[in-house]
Amino acid sequence: MCTKIIPVLWGCFLLWNLYISSSQTIYPGIKARITQRALDYGVQAGMEMIEQMLRQKNLPNLSGSESLEFLKVDYVNYNFSNIKINAFSFPNTSLAFVPGVGIKALTNHGTANISTDWEFKSPIFQDTGGADLFLSGVYFTGIIILTRNDFGHPILKLQDCYAQVSHAHVSFSGELSVLYNSFAEPMEKPILKNLNEMLCPIIASEVEALNANLSTLEVLTKIDNYTLLDYSLISSPEITENHLDLNLKGVFYPLENLVDPYFSPVPFVLPERSNSMLYIGIAEYFFKSASFAYFTAGAFNVTLSTKEISNHFVQNSQGLGNVLSRIAEIYILSQPFMVRIMATEPPVINLQPGNFTLDIPASIMMLTQTKNSTVETIVSMDFVASTSVGLVILGQRLVCSLSLNRFRLALPESNRSNIEVLKFENILSSILHFGVLPLANAKLQQGFPLPNPHKISLVNSDIEVLEGFLLISTDLKYETSSKQHPSFHGWEGLNLISGWWRGKSAP
Repeated sequence: MCTKIIPVLWGCFLLWNLYISSSQTIYPGIKARITQRALDYGVQAGMEMIEQMLRQKNLPNLSGSESLEFLKVDYVNYNFSNIKINAFSFPNTSLAFVPGVGIKALTNHGTANISTDWEFKSPIFQDTGGADLFLSGVYFTGIIILTRNDFGHPILKLQDCYAQVSHAHVSFSGELSVLYNSFAEPMEKPILKNLNEMLCPIIASEVEALNANLSTLEVLTKIDNYTLLDYSLISSPEITENHLDLNLKGVFYPLENLVDPYFSPVPFVLPERSNSMLYIGIAEYFFKSASFAYFTAGAFNVTLSTKEISNHFVQNSQGLGNVLSRIAEIYILSQPFMVRIMATEPPVINLQPGNFTLDIPASIMMLTQTKNSTVETIVSMDFVASTSVGLVILGQRLVCSLSLNRFRLALPESNRSNIEVLKFENILSSILHFGVLPLANAKLQQGFPLPNPHKISLVNSDIEVLEGFLLISTDLKYETSSKQHPSFHGWEGLNLISGWWRGKSAP
C-alpha cells in the first residue's frame, strides 16, 4: 500500500512546485523591442557620439624604451602625451544580434589621424616636440552582453574583445623633424604593440563608465503628486536573430504606498514586425495600475463650484446658462451651487482592436451652501460614464484625452422612463461633458513619459490599439543639439559613451 502512495505523493509534490513556479512568473507592463533597423541606425548615430566624445577626451599616455642600434644609442625613453584623435573613419562597421547572448560589434579597415606631444630622453640627447600619427587597418570585434542588476538597472558587459591596428606611421614636426623622422620607422613597431595592448582595456573602461551612469538611473519615476511609475527591468533582455526585447515592470504606485496592485499582469506578444526601429507594447495592466493608483490616492474626487464649471464650458446653445436654467426647473436654487464627483471604484480599462475605452463608476452630488455656511445635499446619485480614450505622442510622452460616449444613472429600469429623471440625466451628462472632462483632459496633457535615453527622440511614431495592449511603432533620431530634453527622469545625465488610434509624433 505504501509503495502505491509514495508515487502519488511525489506526483502531487511536483504538481504543486509547478503551480508555485507558474504563479510566481512576472510578466511585463511594458515591452520594448529593438530591431535590426535600430542597430543599423545605431552605427550611424554611434559614429557621431564617438566623434563628440573624442573632442572632449585624450587617450592615455603611451611610453616605452627602445634601442637605436643604427645610431649606436643604447636606449631612448619616449613618452607620447596629450594624445587626441582628430579624425577617424570606420567604413565597414556593423552591429548584429547574437541570439541568447548579446550584440556583436564589428569594424575593419578603419583609419585614424592622431596628434600628440612627445618627449625623448637618451644618454646623449633629450628633446620634446609634436607629432602626427596615422593609423590604418583598424580592426575591432566584441560582444556586448546585456543583463540587469537587482534594482532593475541595465548592465553592459564586454565579451570576446579583440582589437588590432595593422599599420602606424609617425611624422615628427619641429626644427629637427628630418632627424627624428629618420628613425621614426623603428619606433612604429613598439608603438603598435603598446597601442594594441591598450585598446581592449580602453574600450572595457568606457563600458564600465557607462555602467556607472546606468546604475544611477531613477527607474522609479515620480509622475505627479499622486503616483510613481516603475520602469525597472524585470528580467535580462531576450535576444533573437532579429530583435532584442526589454521587459519593463511598467506599473503605477500611489505616492505613499509602493505595494503592487491586487491584480497581476497577463502575458502579451508583440507582432513580428521590422519596419520600425523600436516597438513599445504597453499592456492593459499598465493603464489598470494607473487607474488603481490614482483611485487609491484620491485623485478622482473633485468638487467644482458654478464658477469653476463655467470656466470650462463650451460656449454654445448648450452652455452653462442653459444648463442651470434647466436645473432650476427641477430645483429652486437660492444659494451657491456646487457639484461633487467621487469615483466609487477604479475606472475600468478595456483595450480592444481599434478601441480604447474607460468606464468611470462614480457618484455625483449637487450641493448648496446656505447662509450659515453649512453645505446641504440637493441630490446624490451613482452613475457610470463611458469614455473613449484618444492617444497621441507629443515629444517623448504619451498623451491621453477623454471624450464622453455615454452617461447613465444607476437607477431601476422602471424609473428610466420618467421625464424628470431623463431631463436630470441629460443635465448631469452636460456638466460632465462640458465641465469635468475638460478639467481631466487638462491634467492628462502632461502625459506619461516614454523611456528614451538622453538625446534620442522618437520620430515617425504610430499608435495602434490591439487586443489587451497598446502598440507604439517608432523610429529614433539622435539629437546632436541640446534642444531635446529627455522625458524619462534620470536619463538626462547619461553619457552613452563613458482615428484617434493613429497617433502622430509632434514636429
